[in-house]
Amino acid sequence: MFTSIATVSISGSLDTKLRAIAEAGFDGVEIFENDLLTYDGGDARDVGRLLRELGLTCTAFQPFRDFEGMPEPLRARVFDRIERKFDVMEELGANLLLVCSNVSPSSSGERARIIEDFQELGTRAAARGLRVGYEALSWGRHVFDHRDAWSIVRDTQHPAIGLILDSFHSLARKVPIESLPDIDPAKVFLVQLADAPLLEMDLLSWSRHFRSLPGQGDLPIVPYVSALRSRGFDGIWSLEIFNDRFRASPATTTAVDGMRSLRLLEDQVVRRLTPNKPAPLPPRVQCRGFEFVEFAANEEEVEPLGRMFAALGFSQVGRHRSKDVTRWNQHGINFVINSEPESFARAYDSVHGASVCALGVSVENVDAAMQRAQSLQIGSFTQPVGPGEMQIPSVRGVGGSLVYFMQAGNERNVWEHEFVALPVKEPRDAGLLRVDYVAQTMQYEEMLSWLLYYLSLFDVAKTPQIEIADPLGLVYSQAVESPDRAFRMTLASSAAAQTLSSRFLQGFMGAGVQHIALETSDIVAAARRLREYGLEILPIPPNYYEDLQARFGLEPALADQLAEFNILYDRDGEGEFFQLYSRAFAKRFFFEIVERRSYRAYGLANAPIRLAAQSRYRTDRAV
Repeated sequence: MFTSIATVSISGSLDTKLRAIAEAGFDGVEIFENDLLTYDGGDARDVGRLLRELGLTCTAFQPFRDFEGMPEPLRARVFDRIERKFDVMEELGANLLLVCSNVSPSSSGERARIIEDFQELGTRAAARGLRVGYEALSWGRHVFDHRDAWSIVRDTQHPAIGLILDSFHSLARKVPIESLPDIDPAKVFLVQLADAPLLEMDLLSWSRHFRSLPGQGDLPIVPYVSALRSRGFDGIWSLEIFNDRFRASPATTTAVDGMRSLRLLEDQVVRRLTPNKPAPLPPRVQCRGFEFVEFAANEEEVEPLGRMFAALGFSQVGRHRSKDVTRWNQHGINFVINSEPESFARAYDSVHGASVCALGVSVENVDAAMQRAQSLQIGSFTQPVGPGEMQIPSVRGVGGSLVYFMQAGNERNVWEHEFVALPVKEPRDAGLLRVDYVAQTMQYEEMLSWLLYYLSLFDVAKTPQIEIADPLGLVYSQAVESPDRAFRMTLASSAAAQTLSSRFLQGFMGAGVQHIALETSDIVAAARRLREYGLEILPIPPNYYEDLQARFGLEPALADQLAEFNILYDRDGEGEFFQLYSRAFAKRFFFEIVERRSYRAYGLANAPIRLAAQSRYRTDRAV
């Protein structure tokens, strides 16, 4: 796959963009005209030299607008402009000009006239050793379907005139993918790729603000590319993304994400078309759940954090043989407190305070997981280990945290080899069985990047993005889940400065784990035990329970129990959901206790209630 990206896809000055694109490993770049016009580091020749120094091919110069079907004297002016663009292309070292379908009210849709214009354009381009690709804009005045653009290119019958396909323009218009095999792949000069969420809005606004990288949206990009590959196209695959979040993100981040998305896409297409042949990447990581959650803490934070774990029903069952690290356990849940002075955890704590610094996940094949991560440019992490200690492979995660890979079936080896078992004097058990999901909060601009991280590395699917009403703004949330739902992550962000998510980022000094959901089979019994252990529970107002009984027709005894223990409730067509929340530890993170009865979602209806309660608690404490 020859990879390319349009400079409009990422932020920064033109030279910053080009260096980020080259560093990410792209083969080529489409130069967007406005990036060239606003560049003050030299003329087109200088940019051409920089491209060659960076080892990049200029795959296209774009866009040229309002070309075909123009009346005189506008037509003559159009060709004068084209010749100037050809001059710039020669200086850049580009040989392909992107011409998008006309949107001018002055243009004519007369087909013979359009073909005549392209025949003249082909003659002019060929005289200078250049080519022109015609793209159907989904909002074009006369041509807005790649089938019509292809018929014009086909009937123009000029070797210098070809077709440029754009997945967004085709799929946003719901042009049948089955029409792609009708196109001669030799006449496709470039394929531009962009995904997008499914939104009900005008095509121009949708395209200019909400495009995303392949895999981040909801369009059928894999079938689209598969259809072209099956037809024999093996040319340039280029990303063209217009997205407000990307414009606010570092160029290096978006460039790496772009390359990651193309590698993921190629892997998916190869597996789809040739399932019996080796794929470009090891398979996506099959995760069997969370083996441990590691908390960083300094000497002053260890004791209060341990008290909170005890109030949750955990017992301290082990101590590391040589480091200041303890293990807390309850059924299938392992919490680790790491307060070792010379460690990654201590460095993490110095920035964020007591917090989740790492997640240990059980995977089917550790070596393959690390190889896939490396292929996707996900950084690995190693730290010094003492004599006889185990090195657990890990990669970088959200906010600089770590994700450790533990071989499924061999997890006990770590606990038995690394830790000394401690006698439990006062065993506790609140009936918490496993980690249900981990909730991470990140900057609004980062959310798509981390969504791609999980989708490309792990064998997970994404749920639809939802909007949650915080008292001080909107919060956006989206989950990724393994097929058996043993591994679930929720990602949250907000563009509003005072939402709980944004305040977490400000206080935490960056992205990280905001809360952990722990599953029980009997939430009332768990709540009763947690009360005995002294866990501070987030109080829910009585009005909620009055409405709850009216909405769901709950038995009065059940409604009274829910209110007594501050338990939230939801029900859908599949089952019932119960949840309660602890108050936050040091205003950084909190815990959720859940009971699922054939219920797969996350209690969306209760999220505004929880956020309002937390916001009220913040106000009360401030007073």
